[in-house]
Amino acid sequence: MKKTAQTLALACLSLAAMFSSCSQPAAMGGDAPILGVTGGKVAGTACQTQGVSLYLGIPYAAPPVGNLRWRKPQPVVAWEGVRDCTQPPPAAPQSCGQPGTFYWKEFNQQKDTLFSEDCLYLNVWTPAAGQKDAKLPVVMWIHGGGFSGGSGLEYEFDGEAMASQGVILVTINYRLGLLGFMAHPQLTAENGGRGSGNYGLFDQLAALKWVRTNIAAFGGDPDRITLAGQSAGAGSVQALISSPLSRGEVAGAIIQSGGGLSGLLSPCPLAEAERRGAELWEEAGVTSLEEMRALTPEQLNQMREDYVARHSEGNFLFMPFSMTVDGELLTATFDETARAGRQHDISYMIGYTSEDILPDVMSRSALDWSLLLEEQGRQPAYVYRFSRDLPGDDMSEESGWSLIQGAFHSSELWYVFGTLGRSWRPMEEHDYDLSRQMVAYWTNFAKTGNPNGESVPQWRPCTADDQYVVELN
Repeated sequence: MKKTAQTLALACLSLAAMFSSCSQPAAMGGDAPILGVTGGKVAGTACQTQGVSLYLGIPYAAPPVGNLRWRKPQPVVAWEGVRDCTQPPPAAPQSCGQPGTFYWKEFNQQKDTLFSEDCLYLNVWTPAAGQKDAKLPVVMWIHGGGFSGGSGLEYEFDGEAMASQGVILVTINYRLGLLGFMAHPQLTAENGGRGSGNYGLFDQLAALKWVRTNIAAFGGDPDRITLAGQSAGAGSVQALISSPLSRGEVAGAIIQSGGGLSGLLSPCPLAEAERRGAELWEEAGVTSLEEMRALTPEQLNQMREDYVARHSEGNFLFMPFSMTVDGELLTATFDETARAGRQHDISYMIGYTSEDILPDVMSRSALDWSLLLEEQGRQPAYVYRFSRDLPGDDMSEESGWSLIQGAFHSSELWYVFGTLGRSWRPMEEHDYDLSRQMVAYWTNFAKTGNPNGESVPQWRPCTADDQYVVELN
């Protein structure tokens, strides 16, 4: 049991900060405009920041329960009257975030969170609710968590800082673990032979299409959507900008600690993903989809945990149930798609932290990808390295890759979202200065595809003649 817990902790820690239950700004007050969206009307609340409204838990697809388990997301179920979108939605069932671990201390020391298989909801922070002609840029954020943990309302996530700069933030939940990423021959057969797995990625695609359809009601521009994500969320972003199903849907992408050329995350071939699914079923004594659909989310999480513990063989990056080259959403690996010039021709920002998971690999992946874009006649990427050694005593927890300390994996998230005041760490004035700079870079990029602006130092794209990487410290 101890070995199993350690293996699971490493799997969870390796690719994301854990979620927390804090789901609202520190202070709320008043009502927000009632808006019409797919399915009906929604009511939000006013944030502490003047003019910013928050809408929590808007459904972007039908609950993926019962016979909809392990199927692509289905259309939203309409409701009558005005839906109360002032309370946090449930997070997807998951098994990460053990108390006492480094990331639990860093991001997850809050109250309990509700978990439910009915989890396909998103949250919107906007400074222009009801202003359909405002046409503000939009960031759609995809959380990390090793494809097995996390939520769109982690404690470090909040949209008020971005909204105060004229950018709408949307955060989403998507299916995780076996519910979101299990492939199996029986699932492929049920899908008419068109592959299986990637249910969580299809959720993300459905959320993106919901945003395209509905964001004007919140004051957003459907033609100015930037996909952004960190860790497994970064891998998800790279999957979506590699998919033919999302072509023309996004204007830019921000990939944090999890992408690039020959990076740490790559989709698994369908045959291998199906083999792992079949092996999991056999080891659990399950033979049919009917049996699998009768299991509870808790039982499925335990099946996944046991499988990882048995098969990881000390590989802390072992994620047997994640992205799959299913032939539909993903038709090839990221590298194959990139080298063939089929990744979306849009603006890109990519980066990592100085004490990240294998930072040398992440650095090379980002640089090589930007140089490939330039070679293909495209706009090279803007590359960053976040190197601020966060103040405060780290827990000095050993992980599979290093001692977690310094500018560790996920440490930049407090700064990107302007939420340093929520952190337990004794942040200093220059931390707030750095955060303001990063919020400006991120929002400038969302507005124009270029992070530069009047209030920040120049950030040059990474080219063959000038392999520039901005240092964020």
